[in-house]
Amino acid sequence: MVQVRVAGVALDATGQHVLLLKPVDEIPGDGMVLPIWIGQLEATSILVAVEKAPVPRPLAHDLMRSLLETLGAEATRVEVTRIDQGTFYAEITLTTALGDRVVDARPSDAVALASRVGASIWVAEAVMAEAGVPDVLTETDAAEKLDEFKRFLDDVEPEDFEP
Repeated sequence: MVQVRVAGVALDATGQHVLLLKPVDEIPGDGMVLPIWIGQLEATSILVAVEKAPVPRPLAHDLMRSLLETLGAEATRVEVTRIDQGTFYAEITLTTALGDRVVDARPSDAVALASRVGASIWVAEAVMAEAGVPDVLTETDAAEKLDEFKRFLDDVEPEDFEP
């Protein structure tokens, strides 16, 4: 497993949101980034959590956090465990009075919750190897590399990651 952080949320050429996960031990422009296509609501929820933006009413992932707190449970770890025919799978590890429990989740929901509660986020090495792309943002040639990455996002489709 590789520990990652939310590097950002982008839009591809078709207007779909893409969650970008980056290994925590890599600097921008170095190594890999994992793009995961997500829905608009999940993208908003992740950005609200990462940016600590105030919302007038709790979002669904705020509700999840409140439910866990009320029940005395804690989300401690999120793992993107596999990719199957272009679909990413994740698990949330919950620490409860009855011991640790693992819950199946969509990666977008797992990351949105982790971003609210400070849980660590991990990606299976096999997933990073299969679906990760080079992080093309470099300090020396940032504008050119950013354009290259945008062209990649313009041309890539979720189906490109299917076996």
